[in-house]
Amino acid sequence: MDYLIIKWIHILSSTILFGTGIGSAFYMFVANRTKDIASIAFATKWVVIADWFFTTPSIIIQLVSGLYMVHTAGHDWSAIWIKYGIILYFVTGACWLPVVVIQIKMRDMALAALANKLPLDPKYWKMDKWWITLGSLAFPIVVVIFWLMVAKPF
Repeated sequence: MDYLIIKWIHILSSTILFGTGIGSAFYMFVANRTKDIASIAFATKWVVIADWFFTTPSIIIQLVSGLYMVHTAGHDWSAIWIKYGIILYFVTGACWLPVVVIQIKMRDMALAALANKLPLDPKYWKMDKWWITLGSLAFPIVVVIFWLMVAKPF
């Protein structure tokens, strides 16, 4: 019974993680394309908040619940699907951590520009390119992780 509860929590947290990520990425990407500082400030502010309230806890829950299920189910820790899943989890994290820092800086720049009625600093748009690049790397990796966890192919 504990296993099924943890599995449900694991699936729920992966849904929250992926959904929040795609939703946040969509709204911030669209807001940035408008070039409207008020829209950008609004979107970046709430994307940072969503990361703290939804993404961060889900990332932690994913690791803890996943390791618990592997242990409880008695899977072989040397199974390739487990190794790849864990490696890709950390690769995704290596993309996400800089994104968090970038988003915070972008939020601060957008809020300052809005408050001071100034255009966005050109650095904002350089950070936007990095934000898009890192996010574009992380999302397909998460899809591969989903496949590995469901298919357990190796």
